[in-house]
Formats: sequence, C-alpha cells, structure tokens
Amino acid sequence: MAVDNENSNALKKIQELEFTALDLNLYLNTHFNDLRAVEQFKRVNMEICKVKKMYEQRYGPLLNFGFGSNIGKTWRWVDSPWPWEM
Repeated sequence: MAVDNENSNALKKIQELEFTALDLNLYLNTHFNDLRAVEQFKRVNMEICKVKKMYEQRYGPLLNFGFGSNIGKTWRWVDSPWPWEM
C-alpha cells in the first residue's frame, strides 16, 4: 500500500498546485500590475510542470491525450489504476 499512498500524495500535490495557480490567475484578472503575483504565478506553473512530469515518469500519464508525456505509448494510460480505484 505504500505505492498507493505515494501516488495519492503526488496527486494531492498536483491538485494543490493547480488550485494555487487558479487562485493566482483569478487574482491577476483584476490586479494585473502586481508583479510579485505574476512572478509567483510563473513559479507555480513551472512547479506544476515539474511535478506532473515526475508523476508521469513514475506512475504513467495523467491524460490519455494532449499533454501527456508518453508520445508513442498512447495507450499506456489504461495499464494503471484510475485515481478513484486506489
């Protein structure tokens, strides 16, 4: 079960970062001159990319299309349990 717990923690980290990015995005809609928030938004987005890449290398693609890093292994996503199956 340690793997499932690690997987769950990794997914939770992605959710937390995406929530932060969304919150900053909404803030920047009305405070677009806040350069500190712009820099924070950029850092969070870079962190999201890094964490998603690490997740996909370890557990497989997060998506079955589009931005997944498994080009050439299109159907690998069906080999892993879905998030609600853990």
